[in-house]
Amino acid sequence: MYGWLLLAAAGLSSCLSSIRPIRRFSVAGAGPAPDYTRAASWAVLPGYPSAAQKAPPGLPPPAPTDTVADVFYLYPTMYFWRLGRWNAPMRLRRLHRYTGRTSIRAQASIFAGVGRVYAPHYRQATLYTYFDKEHPASKPAQELAYADVKAAFQYYLAHHNHGRPFILAGHSQGGYHATRLLHELVDNNPQLRKQLIAAYLIGCQAKPDEYQHLPALRDSLQTGGIIAWNTARRGTDYPPYHGLLATNPLTWTLDSANAPAALNRGGVPLSFKRLDPHLTAAQSHRGILWVDDPHRAGYPRLHIPGLKALSASYHIVDYNLFYLNVRENARARVRAWLRQH
Repeated sequence: MYGWLLLAAAGLSSCLSSIRPIRRFSVAGAGPAPDYTRAASWAVLPGYPSAAQKAPPGLPPPAPTDTVADVFYLYPTMYFWRLGRWNAPMRLRRLHRYTGRTSIRAQASIFAGVGRVYAPHYRQATLYTYFDKEHPASKPAQELAYADVKAAFQYYLAHHNHGRPFILAGHSQGGYHATRLLHELVDNNPQLRKQLIAAYLIGCQAKPDEYQHLPALRDSLQTGGIIAWNTARRGTDYPPYHGLLATNPLTWTLDSANAPAALNRGGVPLSFKRLDPHLTAAQSHRGILWVDDPHRAGYPRLHIPGLKALSASYHIVDYNLFYLNVRENARARVRAWLRQH
């Protein structure tokens, strides 16, 4: 189960106390930085087995049919236990195994049939930093995590990319880091902008005008820009999200029309044990992607007393609800990029 599910299980105050780091923040406390020359520093690396190669029942194992493209994927927050540190040390192998059987299997596998997937391990900030942003350790912890992500992306560009087109994809904490990578390394770099097929910035607060040169993509085949959404139960309205980008993954448009469940090619629950066609409709509304309450188990919604921002949220299954739609769209955008270039 994902870290967010811990918070759904109890009241907010008790949850925060259970995940608050015990120690003071220090760079040394996070342990050595990842060495991206080593395969062990990657959750997914071409040529090595990973959970990204798994497929839910009814789908063949994802084999890239078009290897001209790469995917650089950043997983969400997996570090939430009360282990005392503000950042996850690289030596936590059980955390790596946990990440593999959760986010790598449920999210990175979407892109494994699109191209070569690269997913770095990084000294991610603990979940607590996103609930107590005013704590003096929260920002340094997130900065440390981003420094690893930036180093991994730069290593990928220097040693693996070789000028190939690429997709950038992330979720939650991974999505925030991906958003920043685009700001710092891609938006003002004409060559990288040309190589960018699309950026899936899911579960974070990206805006339609987030970048100067990378537009919000407005149809299923446009390339060179960004896609983002945050899912919540139909009828939810949260003013701080007004103005955020809410791409509809059933139509890949930005309008407010309701897209029927018939367009949903298939969702995959957290258990990864089945494919659920026509799982839910989707509608963009004031920065939120409305979805129906799925009647099938495995797509949990959050009920967190005292935290309205996540009330009725489907954050942990932002990708799962539209698993096949995202996979097919990523493939289609690769083909569109090739036709254009």
